[in-house]
Amino acid sequence: MIENIKPQYTVITGASQGLGKELAIACAKRGRSLIIISLPNERISQLALDISLKYNVKVHAYEADLTNSIQLGELIDWISSNFDIDMLINNAGMGGTLKFEEASENYISNIISLNITALVRLTRGLLPLLKLQQEAYILNISSVAAFGAMPFKTVYPASKAFVESFSLGLAEELTGTGVHVSVAHPGGMPTNPQMAERINKHNNILVKSTILSAQKVAEICMDKALRGERQIVPGFMNKVSRMFMKLCPDNLRLPLIRKNILNEITAS
Repeated sequence: MIENIKPQYTVITGASQGLGKELAIACAKRGRSLIIISLPNERISQLALDISLKYNVKVHAYEADLTNSIQLGELIDWISSNFDIDMLINNAGMGGTLKFEEASENYISNIISLNITALVRLTRGLLPLLKLQQEAYILNISSVAAFGAMPFKTVYPASKAFVESFSLGLAEELTGTGVHVSVAHPGGMPTNPQMAERINKHNNILVKSTILSAQKVAEICMDKALRGERQIVPGFMNKVSRMFMKLCPDNLRLPLIRKNILNEITAS
């Protein structure tokens, strides 16, 4: 008698483009069935079909605005009612470069809702499913911005520092349960034409040297997360950047960052 084994899925948020899309492809290459999530009207169903046909894996697409509390709850309920999952990748996030006093309340609220609230609620809501597996994984995408405060970005690096702290605390809390938690800190990636143009305009050689392709970052993140590594910093120069952010005193580091970001604003 052949046992009907229910497939286990990897859930990926922010999967329609950039790093999220490359993480979905990296998972599919490893034979992992997928639930990929994006905002409406980002052609996520077409991406699901393309990945399914190319890599012969099951792929389900779901559209939701994760800053909307009701839609987020409906997503958690849908996954919990219909699937077994063995990996959650919290990739969806947003940020920007703007004077804090000029940022609207809606802009600030959306960063916090997506980068923090949605990540925490998805993790809490899906953790019972993950704990049903012998081994399961949570990969939270933070940023090198988590390693220190940044003027003109303010809320974004603070939100990514939260992701780091939350992930490391949860990883220790879940020791012995079979659920492994990793947090990744990618640097800048040319994930769309606008980002690529900003990178090309940048006159800071150190900043440019930290740039990796989204495909490369995705492969590094998957390899290390599936090995259970808690902190992932893709790329040698990003590791150097992390060391600089940790060791350089704030009164020296912050004026340098301020000048660099002001140059970036001027160039754009």
